[in-house]
Amino acid sequence: MEIFPETLKKLWNLWEIRSLLLLSLSLQIILIVFGSRRKINYSHSWIGILLNVIVWCAYISADWVATVALSVMASNEADCGQVSSKAADSLQAFWAPFLLLHLGGPDTITAYSLEDNELWLRHLLGLIVEVGVAFYVFLRFWSSNVLTLLSIPVFITGIVKYGERTWVLWSLSSKRFKDSLGSSSDPDPCIDLFYEYKPVGLRLVMKAGIGREDRNLVQAYYSYKRLLYLFANQIIDEKRYHSYDIIKRKSAEDAFKLVAIELGLIYDVLYTKAAIVYSRIGISLRCISFIFSVSALVLFSIIIDMHSYPQIDITVTYLLLAGAVLLEIYAFTVLFSSDWTKLWLIKFKVAEHWQISEPLVDKFWKFSSFLHSCSSSKKRWSESMGQYNLMNSALKERQRAYLGHEKFSCTSKLLENYQYLTWENVDIGLRERIFRYLKKIAYELQYTEVISFHQGLDEQLSNKGEYALKHYGFGDLLVGNEFDQRIIIWHIVTDECYKDDLHHVHGDANKLDQNCKISTWLSDYMLYLMLFRPSMLPKGIGEIRYDHTCVDAVRTYGVLPSKHGRRAKKGITSNNCHLSLFKQANNCLSLLFEQAQGLFNQAQVEQAQGLVKQAQGEQAEGLFEQARSLFKQTFDLLKQTRYELAHEQAQGLLKQAQVEQAQGEKIKGLLELKLCLFKLADAKDLLQAKVEQAMGMLKQSEDLLKQAQARDLFKQAQGLDSHFRDFENGGKRRWKMISEVWLEMLAYAAQNCDWKEHAQHLRNGGELLTHVSVLMVNFRLNKQVM
Repeated sequence: MEIFPETLKKLWNLWEIRSLLLLSLSLQIILIVFGSRRKINYSHSWIGILLNVIVWCAYISADWVATVALSVMASNEADCGQVSSKAADSLQAFWAPFLLLHLGGPDTITAYSLEDNELWLRHLLGLIVEVGVAFYVFLRFWSSNVLTLLSIPVFITGIVKYGERTWVLWSLSSKRFKDSLGSSSDPDPCIDLFYEYKPVGLRLVMKAGIGREDRNLVQAYYSYKRLLYLFANQIIDEKRYHSYDIIKRKSAEDAFKLVAIELGLIYDVLYTKAAIVYSRIGISLRCISFIFSVSALVLFSIIIDMHSYPQIDITVTYLLLAGAVLLEIYAFTVLFSSDWTKLWLIKFKVAEHWQISEPLVDKFWKFSSFLHSCSSSKKRWSESMGQYNLMNSALKERQRAYLGHEKFSCTSKLLENYQYLTWENVDIGLRERIFRYLKKIAYELQYTEVISFHQGLDEQLSNKGEYALKHYGFGDLLVGNEFDQRIIIWHIVTDECYKDDLHHVHGDANKLDQNCKISTWLSDYMLYLMLFRPSMLPKGIGEIRYDHTCVDAVRTYGVLPSKHGRRAKKGITSNNCHLSLFKQANNCLSLLFEQAQGLFNQAQVEQAQGLVKQAQGEQAEGLFEQARSLFKQTFDLLKQTRYELAHEQAQGLLKQAQVEQAQGEKIKGLLELKLCLFKLADAKDLLQAKVEQAMGMLKQSEDLLKQAQARDLFKQAQGLDSHFRDFENGGKRRWKMISEVWLEMLAYAAQNCDWKEHAQHLRNGGELLTHVSVLMVNFRLNKQVM
């Protein structure tokens, strides 16, 4: 019994190779048109998400489809040797080089992610195998037909394209990428090309011949050359890094444009064939490839007898040829409209020894300027930032979950988070505020001595909001040592203050202070980073703390915040800590562990003290009781091993021990133990077992304490909020302080984010945090600028 009828099998055999060829061509069109759109992708919109999915599917499937098509051609022997199939066989020999062309991929996307660059060896093996298979198909169907000769230039072009892709992936692998950069103290040819030193003060001045509209591009290229070292985790030599002299004279808008151009160049290097395309050999290969593709199309139309081949095969061949030519034309358009071509032409204009080709350069310059002007008005990145608010969005769903369901699947949790995720354009006011803040820090550090400069820089880069609070007289309100703690606490504080001010202006957000808006944007953005981009922030347990804070918020508020932020509190069900009991237990435990230093290793005791000091309420009281019982067992054990004869080497093993009860009564006693030498080993083993048991108990208490701290964040935030409600309620000074706290935390996050993470998110439209990091580098506010 046949599952598929004979007619369906014949139809499949007829269209198998042809459909794979057309599918491969379609995937190449998708990649070359939409591949470069990723760096300006609106990843928050449904269109952007759809484009991301389409590009990802096309990138994953392109190589697979071309490989399968080649293997089908190589194994297709159904009609081999028959006279009726000679024409079809010669066409298959002509089609095989086009699959090599497709395997080479477009210029606009070489790697979908940075990890693809590390797989260059696999692509090299694929190059050898696929070229071998294509050559086998080519030789197998070789004939004296002119069509076979026409496939030779296409075959050469396909090998070149595939080789280019493999070479680019190899050159961008982490080890090779670092080696290719050399040292940042080496002479920079970029300075010799575009700049010259003035005798007075050795100032770096741009050469004559560079127009005013092109200065931003040249300056960005200069900074980009140094920025590459940071993405390779290397150090920048400050003496040869003059970006501060460039950035300090710019406005906030121009500075962010400069950074956007820098990151655009970085994206091109990491994810496209820019490393080879925008070179002399790359442009030469593009011209050869274009000539070969056009000549193959023209000669096929003129020489080949159309009646000798099936009409469907002629149509497929024309589509392949036309597709190849159109893709080459589109690639040339992208090439001439890019920043790289503009920079390349600027080099010709300022170089004296190229004056002989000045008329040709001028023609290319006008054409490139026209194309560049058409594309320069477009965004260079998404210019948006994620917004996620705990009280106004997640609380609603969390309250439903808390009241009805205790457990959620990972899928439902992910959908829940994305359901309440919104996006906000990076406002010019926010850019201005960030720029002025960084410029102020750089200016203050500039006129300090070398030693104090580095000391002040370290203090600034480790600042997580302390300076702003101390400056406004709230230094005693420093809460949360860990960064994710501070994000959650200040997010709640900002949200509460915002809703109070919004109520005072009767819900009209336009009447709010600008610093209020900036604080709210940064507050929601930092929470978005913590939940959706945790790898860009310092390591912590932010998601766990967020979950516990949501539960506390639901317990605290019986109803959700209204439109204007007014809430009706229904019975606050909080488990208040008994402060006196906590202090009593804490003092007892601290004293107990101080006096037990002779029994335990010094480092272990200090760790135990740090954990015990954090214990609260009933947990601290229970921990104390367990610890006291444990020590009592230990002392009883040591008493049983007491002997009259003492050895000099055994003296001093145990020091004075003082025991204090939880009620505060102090009972001091001196325990003098003398151990016999032949019983010492057993006593030490038993004591070590007790020590391990105690450390296990303290490790369990550490986990409990972290959960307790996470649950208590909401209450800490409420305490801060109560302080700020009376601090010039609705005034500018309060919001200026809160905005400075968020700016300090934003700069701290930008400094501590790994450059590899910044590079990863360039393909998703970029993050504001990445642009802040590059701005800080330009202002020399980075430890890697030495």
